[in-house]
Amino acid sequence: MNTADLFVRSLENEGVEYIFGVPGEENLAFLEAVRKSKIKFVVTHNEQSAGFMAATFGRLTGNPGVALSTVGPGATNFTTAVAYAELGGMPALFITGQKPIKSSKQGRFQIVDNVNVFKSITKFSRQIIDAAYVPAITREAFKIAKEERPGAVHIELPEDIAFEKVSSDLSPLEVHQTRRPVAEEKAIKMALSMIESAKKPFILIGAGANRKRTSKILTDFIEKTGIPFFTTQMGKGVIDERHRQYVGTAALSENDYIHCAIDYADLIINIGHDTIEKPPFIMRKNGQKVIHINFFPAPIDPIYFPNLEVVGDIADSISLISEKIAISPDWNFDYFFRIKKYLDQHIEALGEKKSFPNRPQQIVDAIREVLKDDDIVTLDNGMYKIWFARSYETRTPNSLLLDNALATMGAGLPSAIAAKILNPDKRIITVIGDGGFLMNMSELETAKRLGLDLTIIIVNDSGFGMIKWKQQSMKLPDFSLSFSNPDYVTLAKSFHVRAYRVEKNTELGKILEETGKIKGIKIIEVPVDYSDNYKVLVEELRRKTCRL
Repeated sequence: MNTADLFVRSLENEGVEYIFGVPGEENLAFLEAVRKSKIKFVVTHNEQSAGFMAATFGRLTGNPGVALSTVGPGATNFTTAVAYAELGGMPALFITGQKPIKSSKQGRFQIVDNVNVFKSITKFSRQIIDAAYVPAITREAFKIAKEERPGAVHIELPEDIAFEKVSSDLSPLEVHQTRRPVAEEKAIKMALSMIESAKKPFILIGAGANRKRTSKILTDFIEKTGIPFFTTQMGKGVIDERHRQYVGTAALSENDYIHCAIDYADLIINIGHDTIEKPPFIMRKNGQKVIHINFFPAPIDPIYFPNLEVVGDIADSISLISEKIAISPDWNFDYFFRIKKYLDQHIEALGEKKSFPNRPQQIVDAIREVLKDDDIVTLDNGMYKIWFARSYETRTPNSLLLDNALATMGAGLPSAIAAKILNPDKRIITVIGDGGFLMNMSELETAKRLGLDLTIIIVNDSGFGMIKWKQQSMKLPDFSLSFSNPDYVTLAKSFHVRAYRVEKNTELGKILEETGKIKGIKIIEVPVDYSDNYKVLVEELRRKTCRL
């Protein structure tokens, strides 16, 4: 047994079933150890894609996904995916190779100080210098990756260390679960007092509440108290958005109709959100109070400075509050539900307007129409993400996978591949802008090789739509944000996958119905009309009134 064998045995001990990556010559001992193990290795075309897949595994399972790269350029290609996992709260282990550290004939060729490169974007970054450390380093990495707030960890395995023979008495360490601490009793009492004495409490649900136990307990709390709620983008689906107390999603940071309700509230009960995700609202010194309920203390900055912090396991905190809370006769939620009614009518009216090229609301509605409650949509990063956050009715946890922390392009297709591997019986649709698709379109071959059943919608506006929207909002001239596209139908056929192009205003729904009956990879190109970006999200919101 060599060091690589012991490392792979340690990964098996942690429950690893898949590793995604692009191996190099420095990984050959590790690759051979994987070949002899029960772990499945998925070769990708880009280390970034492998990292996105590993992060999505972590997001959906709660256990770290694993990705592999080689030295130098392979490791640096990882960095975007590492930051994606770290900022998005997705547990993932990134393994990099390295040139021999005891003796080398290649000078400093391809050598990057990976341990220090990754320290700034991970929770843990360590080099293996001796096989004796492998069991402890692996166990510590997995433990840290899963601890709240979950995130990325990194282990470097140099080529010469990987091949070294090790003692047969070395073995993986026992895996045990760490119990999360419970919030202080005094903090629970203070939270109860603030909620019971409020007149207009409003609940915010963020990504940190997306745990099975938390979701159920939180639903019970909302139903017991009747307090209405809204979500961040990454908090969508924690509670079924058909719930009568759901008011909306803060797709923007301020000045949307949902912010009328937010500004009206005298108490925001913030459950599971922190400022790594783009802010759902800007906190102001206007007498409004905020309770921060999370696994960790609040990071204080100019837009977020809560009045009370309830730090501990979220599910336990909500359970204790729910158990002891007294329903106040002074609570008044009428205005929140007037906002909800207006928002519902506003979103419905936008969706009723059919045109070609399709407006983003038509795309949202067509996808929602064909999917079951627990089918999954993954989003890349683009202007359509705001429309999905605002309008897509998310009914179950982790059924709308979007990134509002790093908000990187290129993650949509790799995320869909990982989601499909984990959920073979669910329909998976990924929505990707033309810019994001061209970044990692090589993974079409990966999906095809794996025999996956995926629907890929390419939203085509021949440009970087979100930046164009900001450019227009700032009244700057249209400059340097457009590009030409390939013929996506022909491109798809070159990968031996089915392809469709929407050419009529009602055609997308029919194509989605058809492709739902066909196995394999299906690409649907959807020309998009983004004129509503400015009309609805800028001009209309500038004229909006909260007097409803």
